[in-house]
Amino acid sequence: MPSVDAAAITLRTHSRAQELHGASDKWAAKLEQVQYTLGEGAGVDAFGTGMPVLVGDLGDGQARWPMFADSAQDAGAVAVFAFPLLIGAIRIGTLDLYRGGAGELSSAEVADASVLAELAANMLGELFSAAERTGSEAPRPLTSYQDVNIATGMVAARLHVSLEDAFARLRAWAYSENRALLDVAQDLVRRRIALDQLSE
Repeated sequence: MPSVDAAAITLRTHSRAQELHGASDKWAAKLEQVQYTLGEGAGVDAFGTGMPVLVGDLGDGQARWPMFADSAQDAGAVAVFAFPLLIGAIRIGTLDLYRGGAGELSSAEVADASVLAELAANMLGELFSAAERTGSEAPRPLTSYQDVNIATGMVAARLHVSLEDAFARLRAWAYSENRALLDVAQDLVRRRIALDQLSE
């Protein structure tokens, strides 16, 4: 088992769709939320490339992910290691591992984490396939980002922009307010934030 302090499994389909399906603790869940809010980080890159992303010191990742590196370090993460969840050639998400201290994973730890990612992907694939075959309920995420999709649609309709532009505005506003994207989306959906605030 890799020497890490926290882990999370997140299913992803594209930049706007993400569901947290497992987290070792609140710290891991928070770090996943940071990646989603900012749209950058090891998990985002591992999903995009289909390759592991291994960063033993986030201070070295400043140029790669300037916003994520700062936010993750502020939250206490010093190292991050992300492994894509693959079913064949299809990317379904990532296994993200976090550490509070600097240091690379050994080659044995990378191999172990790769096996864990493969097992997680296969298990999730089987659970979703079984749910589809039997009509039973699919595994529920720990955190649903459905409100982000709803809020994105609300912003797009109000501002007469594409969904991509609406999502970018929502993400930028969350960042400028130093808030999680999901929290901002929930406030918009529940009308605690006026849509006009995003057009300013």
